[in-house]
Amino acid sequence: MAKKKLPKLGFLYLDYVLRFFDHSNFKGWPEKIETVTYHWKNDKDRFIKEVKKKKIDVLIGNIPATAYETFREIARKLPHVRFIPSLDTQFSNKSKENVTRFAWKYNLPIPKTYIFYDRKKGYDFLKKTKYPKIIKRSYGPSNYGGYFVHKVDSKKEAIKLFDEKKYHPMYIQDFVPMEADIRVMLIGHKPVCAFWRRPPKGHWLTNTSQGGSMDYQDVPKSVLDLAVKTSKAANAEYWACDIAYGKDGKVRILECATAFAAFPYIRDWIGEYLMWSLSGGKMRKPHIPMFNWEELGKIDSSLLRTMRHITFGEYRKSFDGAYFGKKKKVYGKEKVYIHKLDEKYPMLDVKPKSYEEWPSEIWNFQDKFALKSVKSMKVKNLKDIPAPPISGDEASKKIKLDEKEIIKFLKSVEGIGKKKAEKILKNIKPSKIAKTLSFEPEKLLEIKGISKKIVNNIVKKWNEFLNRV
Repeated sequence: MAKKKLPKLGFLYLDYVLRFFDHSNFKGWPEKIETVTYHWKNDKDRFIKEVKKKKIDVLIGNIPATAYETFREIARKLPHVRFIPSLDTQFSNKSKENVTRFAWKYNLPIPKTYIFYDRKKGYDFLKKTKYPKIIKRSYGPSNYGGYFVHKVDSKKEAIKLFDEKKYHPMYIQDFVPMEADIRVMLIGHKPVCAFWRRPPKGHWLTNTSQGGSMDYQDVPKSVLDLAVKTSKAANAEYWACDIAYGKDGKVRILECATAFAAFPYIRDWIGEYLMWSLSGGKMRKPHIPMFNWEELGKIDSSLLRTMRHITFGEYRKSFDGAYFGKKKKVYGKEKVYIHKLDEKYPMLDVKPKSYEEWPSEIWNFQDKFALKSVKSMKVKNLKDIPAPPISGDEASKKIKLDEKEIIKFLKSVEGIGKKKAEKILKNIKPSKIAKTLSFEPEKLLEIKGISKKIVNNIVKKWNEFLNRV
């Protein structure tokens, strides 16, 4: 392998944060993998200098919710460094609110959700809504074993909970009766592990720390399909979804993130996948057959926690293949050969986007609408601050630009003249331009003559425009 063509890799570590990867997960990478550790507080400039000094091309590692906005700034100072997962992919790691806004944008099914930064409006809602409701602490990547997730059966109970817990924003969901929830882990948009988490009898929380049970058998097609759709929407190299399987037969996203608990062998698979992707296919792509988890799930979990570098043979037409290849599995409404499912769920090579999808200037509501006085539960002048958008459609409707204003804006972007500005308007209606620039700028790449660099310039200029309006 020609070493000079390989990117320089680095592990992104943070003090006091559990490490997701180490060198053993990248067994066989022929060059030295650097490590760069962020030390919190005022370490941003030093961290950036160290990454530049070590000439790192790719930084690999998850970022905790409390450091997410800082690393947004760091990533902008390191434009030639690829973060894996990207900061956009890790948008959902920061909070449940971010998971919700991600799901709203991509029309992913979730329980009906209400988010309030204006506490008066939130309390008014609690007095009028129907119960039961689910209340969650939004900030943070997980539900902390269910300890920050509450079911309330009346307005009195809900108001008392917010008075005591002081959660901000007020994050409320309709209660959805569930058979169970299912966690699906994916690599390159391919499901590699999936298991049910069922609540104990008479309870509703499925977390194993709260007495829930788990098993690996017969995960439905609808769940796997939703997990794949969600992973693709996030452009995730690796991903995990918690999906509610409702008693009404419908599936809904509960959580999704790149930060999740995973057995060591799954982290090994992610490492193999990333080495294959980053080497341009020169290194081996892992073969991880569908429903492998049903067989591995028969192994005691204490042993699974120590197993490393598990590999599988691929199906080949042969005498043995003729024997083992006859095994079928119920998949949706039909029975199919298990090895055929690998064609339905391929492992794809995820490539980075060339623009920011979730810029903090627009989407960092947690800091923009912070609760100023936790004791008094009052936010000074909050009623005078425009509320965050409920969805992409509602946000874009607030910006009204006529054709002349759009042309003028586009011509202010480096690389765009009158002809290109007019070409963009021929392909995107003026009424749709605000929504496209805010939430779907990748559509501009479909227009002949519009390059990734120009899209980047448009997004940057559009974000500056949004900050002024």
